[in-house]
Amino acid sequence: MVVELKKGSRVTGTERDRLAGDLRRKYDGGESIRALAASTGRSYGFVHRILSESGVNLRGRGGATRGRKAS
Repeated sequence: MVVELKKGSRVTGTERDRLAGDLRRKYDGGESIRALAASTGRSYGFVHRILSESGVNLRGRGGATRGRKAS
């Protein structure tokens, strides 16, 4: 279970490692970065950075893109 953190509070040391592991498990389980950000009360950028630092292979964008449609 991801614990909601106070907005803007520093997350360091073992607390950061624990959060990174929890976020990684949930992301690998299919949750989006936006959903993780909402459930922890942190920003998208914070969650993205934590996942990147922990070595997660980030998924590509989903949904529509602005490129030409395939024929």
